[in-house]
Amino acid sequence: MDLHFRTARREDVPVIVAMINEDPITAARPSSGEPDYYAAFEAVDTDPRNELIVVESDGEVVGTMQITYIPGLSRRGGERALIEAVRVAVPHRNRGIGREMMRWAVERARERGCALVQLTSDKARTEAHRFYGSLGFDASHEGFKLLL
Repeated sequence: MDLHFRTARREDVPVIVAMINEDPITAARPSSGEPDYYAAFEAVDTDPRNELIVVESDGEVVGTMQITYIPGLSRRGGERALIEAVRVAVPHRNRGIGREMMRWAVERARERGCALVQLTSDKARTEAHRFYGSLGFDASHEGFKLLL
């Protein structure tokens, strides 16, 4: 399968949101008002430390992810890449697209000089945990969140 990676454009927002919302864990999360996806897109798109990526196959968007680059003093001052909201459209799953997306993201972080790549995954996503483990990710930390 020939995959093309590119920066998301404003017109990609509806398909990105659809991929995010077709996830049952995401769909079950409580909402506090009408989301403004276009304002969120603009914030990500204009921030040089964020990349919202879409993956195309035959001109169709089949995947998406966001990479955030975080500077810091830990890791000897090395920047880290945080990979978030990794999604493959339902009809295109189990074809190796997610694996290629993660390889691409790790290589992107490596080229940027990042010291490490990290991600979080909901505890209920046991299949995703196996997938990330198969790519060499280590479940080395426990994550915490506080909803506001």
